[in-house]
Amino acid sequence: MRYANQLPVPIEQAIIDAKKDKPHWGARKIRELLVRRLAGDVRIPARSTIHAVLDRYGLVKRAGKRRQRALGTSLSSGSVPNALWCVDFKGEFRLGNQAYCYPLTVTDHASRFILACEALEGTKEVPVIEAFHTLFRARGLPDAIRSDNGVPFASPNGLYNLSKLSVWWLRLGIAIERIKPGHPQQNGRHERMHLTLKQETTRPACENHLQQQVRFDDFVREYNTERPHEGLAMATPAEIYTPSSRIYDGLPDIDYPFHDREVLITACGRICMHRKKINISTVLAGQRVGIREVDDGIWLVSFMHYDLGYIDLEQRTLQTIDNPFGAKV
Repeated sequence: MRYANQLPVPIEQAIIDAKKDKPHWGARKIRELLVRRLAGDVRIPARSTIHAVLDRYGLVKRAGKRRQRALGTSLSSGSVPNALWCVDFKGEFRLGNQAYCYPLTVTDHASRFILACEALEGTKEVPVIEAFHTLFRARGLPDAIRSDNGVPFASPNGLYNLSKLSVWWLRLGIAIERIKPGHPQQNGRHERMHLTLKQETTRPACENHLQQQVRFDDFVREYNTERPHEGLAMATPAEIYTPSSRIYDGLPDIDYPFHDREVLITACGRICMHRKKINISTVLAGQRVGIREVDDGIWLVSFMHYDLGYIDLEQRTLQTIDNPFGAKV
């Protein structure tokens, strides 16, 4: 996986200038032109890298329907129930038996309703996915989920910082929002709830996870149904919150009518084309992507309505473009 924005500025400018001088030429011819002009002086990037640079500067036309892109780092207002859920791990703490407890918390942003507070033994992905399975079945699906950039909500080494959990959310039609590192105020309502949770349930902590879960359940019941909230004109969260009308019924099908073909990403995070293996990302293992040839030997790879980047069969690499899920934060 390579990034077009890592090119030296003079090389990137040379690509742009060559395209403006030869507006009808594709990446293959632009590269050959640069090889002849700069032969021996610098290393000329691959065709897919050149195409990604041209795409980033709006110098190539995409055939068919232009794909919708995410809103970047924008954070929605979440002004009605289920428009936005917030998720986080409250800081871990030690139980009486010396084991660590990692509380997974989920709230509805508009109503302040606590949707889940689970006493987990760690931050691994599988228990979190199981918790959301239960939550989605009980409450339906939100429009968006806001988190920080930590695991398992994001993956520092994954394609566009995606994790398997966030890919699953995307498949369900849930937009992902991430706060900026060092800006917990962007999830301020959730953080204030965490302060109350810590004061009322962890001092002192219970002996084990089962006992701590009972205490969390009691806190959630009181917080949602008895505790008046100043931000809700002294109503309780339960008086404001209603379950989502978006029913959870498994993963919807994906189709790619504007692409040449569909390809399944293997368990190793690869796709196979013309007997060649191209690395995409293990966080997308088992997912189907659409591919479409946009220039001679250069293919656009898309997941749902998000464009992931370009592959060059000669280089066998994915050249990423502007982050379709928002800039890395």
